[in-house]
Amino acid sequence: MSAMAPVVVLGTSGHAAVVVELARAAGLDVVGCIGPDHADSDAAFAPYLGGDDWLDSEAAKGVALANGIGSVGVAGRRKPLFLELKARGFDFPALVHPRAVVAPTARIGAGALVMAGAIVQAFAEIGDNVIVNSGAIVEHHCRIGEHAHVAPGATLCGGVVLGAESFVGAGATVIQYRTIGARAMIAAGAVVVGDVDDGAELRGVPAK
Repeated sequence: MSAMAPVVVLGTSGHAAVVVELARAAGLDVVGCIGPDHADSDAAFAPYLGGDDWLDSEAAKGVALANGIGSVGVAGRRKPLFLELKARGFDFPALVHPRAVVAPTARIGAGALVMAGAIVQAFAEIGDNVIVNSGAIVEHHCRIGEHAHVAPGATLCGGVVLGAESFVGAGATVIQYRTIGARAMIAAGAVVVGDVDDGAELRGVPAK
């Protein structure tokens, strides 16, 4: 399926609103949003189409999906929904905001979201279903595992390895050539100066 197919955004939250605008800024036609309810949805950003069962309808044929379900800490529902719908044959194009800077040698995985003001430098590798949020910096040769989230204003210095499903909070910094394990959580504003084990939670300066 072409990456230029019309897009349906999963979710109806504030994060979904950002993803709607990201898709539109990337030149895609946004059909609407789906989710369990439309309490947070507003037709000003996208029409509410219904629940997940909308994806079984005839109208869903030929659309691509964008994951508008946010995550703080663990990936939560964001990961299983992505995997389930990808297995069903839905396409998740990578979305890169035109005001992001992405090096030609960087690799961006399926369904990854690179928000406005983000910078992804030379030879960085961004895994499937990753969020590189507004103003985040991913320096050269970083590798970010699937379903991870680099929050607004966070910085991964050169050569950082960020494990799958990990979360780096707003304004946090990981110094160069450190390895962050899978499902780790780095608190907002933390400065990570050493390697981090799988599932660890760190905060502070330096992070402990």
